[in-house]
Amino acid sequence: MDVDSYISRLRKLVELERRAEIESMKEEMRKLSGYERERRGRAILRLNGKVIGREFGYKLVKYGRKERIETEISVGDLVVISKGDPLKSDLIATVVEKGTRYIVVSIDSIPEWALKNVRIDLYANDITLKRMIENLEKLSESGKRTLRFLLGIERPRKPKAVNFEPFDNKLNESQREAVSLALGSRDFFLIHGPFGTGKTRTLTELILQEVKRGNKVLATAESNVAVDNLVERLAGKVRLVRLGHPSRISRHLIESSIFFQVEKHERFAKAEKLRDEAEKLIRQRDSEVKPSPHWRRGLSDEEIVKAAERGKRFRGIPYRVLKSMAKWIKLNREIQKLLDEAREIEEEIAREIINSSQVVLATNSSAALELIKDVEFDVAVIDEASQATIPSVLIPISKTRRFVLAGDHKQLPPTVLSQEAAELSETLFEKLIEAYPENSKMLEVQYRMNKKLMEFPSREFYGGRLKADDSVRNITLADLGVKEPKFGFWNEVLGSEPLVFIDTSKCADRWERQRKGSPSRENELEARIIKELVERLLKIGVKAGQIGVITPYDDQVDLIKRYIKGIEEIEVKTVDGYQGREKDVIIISFVRSNERGEVGFLDDLRRLNVSLTRARRKLIAIGDTETLSTNETYRRFIEFVKKEGKLVSLSAHQCMLQGSAKSR
Repeated sequence: MDVDSYISRLRKLVELERRAEIESMKEEMRKLSGYERERRGRAILRLNGKVIGREFGYKLVKYGRKERIETEISVGDLVVISKGDPLKSDLIATVVEKGTRYIVVSIDSIPEWALKNVRIDLYANDITLKRMIENLEKLSESGKRTLRFLLGIERPRKPKAVNFEPFDNKLNESQREAVSLALGSRDFFLIHGPFGTGKTRTLTELILQEVKRGNKVLATAESNVAVDNLVERLAGKVRLVRLGHPSRISRHLIESSIFFQVEKHERFAKAEKLRDEAEKLIRQRDSEVKPSPHWRRGLSDEEIVKAAERGKRFRGIPYRVLKSMAKWIKLNREIQKLLDEAREIEEEIAREIINSSQVVLATNSSAALELIKDVEFDVAVIDEASQATIPSVLIPISKTRRFVLAGDHKQLPPTVLSQEAAELSETLFEKLIEAYPENSKMLEVQYRMNKKLMEFPSREFYGGRLKADDSVRNITLADLGVKEPKFGFWNEVLGSEPLVFIDTSKCADRWERQRKGSPSRENELEARIIKELVERLLKIGVKAGQIGVITPYDDQVDLIKRYIKGIEEIEVKTVDGYQGREKDVIIISFVRSNERGEVGFLDDLRRLNVSLTRARRKLIAIGDTETLSTNETYRRFIEFVKKEGKLVSLSAHQCMLQGSAKSR
């Protein structure tokens, strides 16, 4: 396939995904009641709001209610505010703060109706996908060249190691080698960073070395969290600026944002004065009759103004209405003029800040912002490249001739909703590392977990090349000062052994089930076991915030949350939601248990890799070994636990005890 045909194909795939995302959101809003969406964590009902201030040109509105708010809606998410039907509203806001009984959003302007008895719904935003399409439509030469590498039309030059004096003296040998080769790359370089291997630390060193060489760096990632991690490590060491909506930037890093830096500039006072003048005129304008289609009767703004000057009724419109509409139009023109002037000053300041910065940081999507359209960068450093689609990473790549991608293609790829666009889950990182392994380096020392927890994923997914650093090699729960468990049967599970598997295959009620109309799965026995485990972990002194629960299925997440209701600090998420995260204790519920031996999408072994590599000190897996063993990798994992950890098989009697826990 030639480059133009491939670009055309990518555009079609992104458009399919854009439609699928919007349709999926609308379909759920159509099918589910507000109460059901709230139960799934995607809506909040019965909210009243009040304007609490202004920040970076946006109004801040605090919504609250007496009942506790339990939701998946997070800071940085886009939401739609409505009077009950989100499909009929176009009032979009961004979440900036979240509490147990309130949520604060940032919004351009807020109408009166949106402050009393409203609902807030998680909103599918297609801006990111539109930016990908726009970038593909006018793809730069560097973007096309990247695709020639991908398609095998052109071969990249092999990197040559470069000597450098590290800023970070604690870099290990594989990290130093990765930085050295990345600095010596002339086309691109790939840093393969498995779990806990210090990928962000390595990228920080690389960026500092690039700046030292006089290069201007564009540093991006797919998520705001990953961009924030880079900002945190680089702050105070280089002149940097962070692009993107202020509400999606961690509060303690807000000084890095373009909005903050613009507002601190000496010339900003003039722009602020113009906006204040516009605000006064807006209040005046809003007391006049707005020229809506109902009152316009097909008249243009100019015709309304002229008709009002004639001082009489026109086209059946009363003179007082004509006069008021004309005033509205004149005031609105003045307002636009003031706002345009303020915007021009702010954009000039922003460009000045960007031009003087050594490192510009943004999400891949925000790298498409008009502000950096004409900025020339020497190198793009892109984190989370194995979680980003090709059209996504092409945005920052298009702005520079050389790039470095960092990621781990052995963990989960980007989520793609459209089955027709499934090809989008194949990443540039994965394709390039398979085609040009000589342009890559794997980081080999992990700093996250106990050696025993690391061993199986290292063998299975990384050719046994990973080593545990001495600082984590033998870490256990005992280091946290937890008490010795005294719970009879549960002592086996909660004792000093870091790796435990609870086998449910002898339990009569072990089977998975499906809710009516749901494609997901749940397993009540496993949810009950988790409740028992959590209660006992808390009793021996493990803090709720140190425990994480992972399961592949949404319905099981919902079921487990109901069983451990009231212990808010314990994060219960799907595997996809846990990528990039870690906890001292991880409990995995595999869910699948059936007579057919079907494991469904557990067959995607990258899900197993992510699940097994989130725990630092203790991993407790729960599952039906008979069902899971139909998959070779799961069978090997179970054998590994038998040999190196502890496999605890529930007897029929113990299963009955679990059943009685249900009725307690």
